[in-house]
This record gives sequence, C-alpha cells and structure tokens, in this order.
Amino acid sequence: MMTELRLTDAALAFGGTLLNPDCGFSQVSIDSRQISEGQLFVALEGERFDAHEFLEEVTTLACGLVVSRPNKNLPIPQWVVEDTTAALGQLAHMKRELLNGPLIAITGSSGKTSVKEMIASVLGQESKVHATEGNLNNHIGVPLTLLSMPTDTDFAVIEMGASAIGEISYLCDIARPDVTLVNNIQHAHIEGFGSIEGVATAKSEIYRGLKPSGIAVINLDLVWSDAWLTEFSDKQCLTFSTEHNNADVVAENICVLDTGCCQFDLCNGKARKSVTLPVPGIHSVKNAVAAAACCIASEVSLDQIVMGLTAVKPVAGRLNLHQLTDNIALFDDTYNANPDSFMAAIDVLANTQGYRLLVMGDMAELGEKAMEMHCEIGRYAAEKGIEGLYSVGVLSAVASDAFGGNHFSDKQALMAALDDVCAKKSKVTLLVKGSRSSGMEEVVTMLSNKEKS
Repeated sequence: MMTELRLTDAALAFGGTLLNPDCGFSQVSIDSRQISEGQLFVALEGERFDAHEFLEEVTTLACGLVVSRPNKNLPIPQWVVEDTTAALGQLAHMKRELLNGPLIAITGSSGKTSVKEMIASVLGQESKVHATEGNLNNHIGVPLTLLSMPTDTDFAVIEMGASAIGEISYLCDIARPDVTLVNNIQHAHIEGFGSIEGVATAKSEIYRGLKPSGIAVINLDLVWSDAWLTEFSDKQCLTFSTEHNNADVVAENICVLDTGCCQFDLCNGKARKSVTLPVPGIHSVKNAVAAAACCIASEVSLDQIVMGLTAVKPVAGRLNLHQLTDNIALFDDTYNANPDSFMAAIDVLANTQGYRLLVMGDMAELGEKAMEMHCEIGRYAAEKGIEGLYSVGVLSAVASDAFGGNHFSDKQALMAALDDVCAKKSKVTLLVKGSRSSGMEEVVTMLSNKEKS
C-alpha cells in the first residue's frame, strides 16, 4: 500500500510552477526504460545524459512529469523546477514525513550494508521494515528508497554513502533520521576527502543531521569517539564497543568457531545474552554490536535482537563462503575493498584450513598513499601466514612484491594459475577481493562456473 502525494503540495512547499492540471502519484521513476503506468517521471540531468530527451516517450505511461525544461506540447501535468535532482530529494522528504515510526540512518567506511541487513533482520522479527536495497545510498538512491516506502512501514533503515564533504548532510536533510550511526572510519574514498580526518568529519555529519529528539549511536572503539561525545553532548548518545566495557552495548567473550563465525556475549547494562553469528569474521561481531545498539536505541528488546542477529542472511559479495568442491572453498568478498576491510578478510582466511590463497585486485580511491597501502596488504597477508597471493591489476603488483607472490597481466592468466594450484593442492581456500572497479567478481564467476561444468 502506498500513500498518494500531489504535485500541488510539492510546488506549494518547495516552489516552482505547475503546467497543466495537478496529479496525484504514489510511485516515482527516473528511468524511461523501466517506468510503469501511473508513475511520476522525474527527468534527471547528468554530465552524460538528459532524461528530458525522453519526455514524449514516457508520457503515455506517466501520470506527471518533474522537469526543468517543460514541453508545452505534452498534455500532462508538469512540475517545473530549476533542479530536478533537488526536486527528487524534496519529494522524498515529503514521503519521509508520512513515516510514523523511527528512521535509522547508517554510514561508515565499510560494513554499512551488513549492519543495515542485521538491523532489518532484528526489526523484521515483529515489525514491517523498509530498508535500502542494493547500493542505493547516494543523493539519488536515498530519495528513491524513501519514495518506494509503503504506508504501513514501522521502521525505515537507510544506508548513507558519501565521497565528499556535505553529502551526508544533504541526505539527512531529506531523511531526518531518529537514530544515526557511524559504523567505522577507514581509509576509503581518501581522494574525495583528502585524509582519514576528512573521512571522519564527513561521516559525522550524520550526527548533526539528527532530529532534536534523536539518538546518536557512537562507536567507542574509534579514536574520534571522545570528540564526538563532546561535540554532540546536547544530543542523547548511546555507545557501543568490542573493546571497552564501559560502553552501553558491549560484545564480550568473543570466540571464533571452526566455521570462521563467532560466538559472543551481547551485554547491555546487567542484561547479557549469548549470540552465535551465521556470518564469518571478528569484523562481523563489530557490525552486530553496532546493529544491536541501533535497535536498543529504537527500544527493541535484547531477546528480539539476539533472534534477529542469529537469523541474518549473508550479503552478496561480502565474505560469502562457497564450497565449490570437496577440496575447494571460496570466500567471495568482491563487493568493495579498502585496506581495513582487506585486513579483516585476511583475518578470516587465516583461520581456515588447507592451502590459503589470497586473490587480490586493486583498491581504488586511496590517493597519494595508494602504493604504500597495497604494499601493506601484501605484508599483512605474509604476517598472517597466508600461503599464496595471486594478484591482477596495476597497484596490486606492489602487494605481490611485498608478499613474494605472483602477479598476472590479466584475469585469463590468473585463472590458468588458479586452475593449476587448485589441481595440485588437496585442500584450498580462496579469498577473492578488490574494489568494484577491479571487477574481481568476474574471477568468482569463472571459478564457480568451472567447478559446475
């Protein structure tokens, strides 16, 4: 069930002019190839595209248009604005105002999607949850997520990404969150922020964007936590940690099981519950405690939190374990990469059995320290006792040199080498990882298809 909005209300609230009669709408499209009958079409403009070129094409299906250049020959309601991207955000803000329950907003350098899925799993045990799908976490994706929110939603869980200062502030102006989280601060998108301090400044915008009655969920394990607790002392803060027992929400007695997954005690005040996660890695415990803190801030019981965490499903491309054959296991961690997430994945690989092989693609957007950071990954893998490192890409060659591994000019050569090592070893565990731009999911697909054939 969707609530109908009207172009008249948008024009009254945000300006612009209306051409032709008003229209009501409950769904919005920005893609002329995928628009459905009765949707409002927003004509976005970019460096390489201009959706105004397709207005005549979508008019047969759309109930109305949002444009910066109206077509007076089209007998259809048109909201004429200066900036259609800004108008998309304004429409999303209108839709957000219809949500009666809490909106939880999440940002961070890594783990945003995993935390979001954990929160959604917890809240979904007893409530109707609307959460970000895929990677719709930018200035286009967040509005589209809000605009697709059903009327009967109890909780919204919104992932917010950023590659520059000010982007999180803009998203918070639209979403007006009740609970906000910076999951972590890592060396990601350094080119856009200038430094890791710049990353911290940008991500902390999510706390400034809280409603006055909102709750800031703060990670005590971050070096910026004290500064944030001081800066946001006028807001209600809830802390969490895997290292400091004085936090409001703590993970204690963390134990890595033979599966690579972890068991731990989740503590909130005097309450304590045991949790066994179905996803691998110590970093997953950190994500789980962050998710638990957001749920506690949303007045969810510890029993429900444990139930939801133990039921969470792995997220595609994020340390998904595939048993390709009896002797070949594959960790697919190809969704994205930065140095911290790379080391976390290597920690998981190091706890497995047999011949452990890191298959590495380049990490992107690391700025002037990119070579140094790739070198660090090679050294770290060696320190952890990983038996082999195979790499492909320009920067990952540095990691291979530091490790004493093997670098390949292309993925075909890499695959030939992987076939050879898998045939010679009695038990092999592969970790395939790289930034999105490195396309390492192609290696996972080739390996998976080869073992199926």
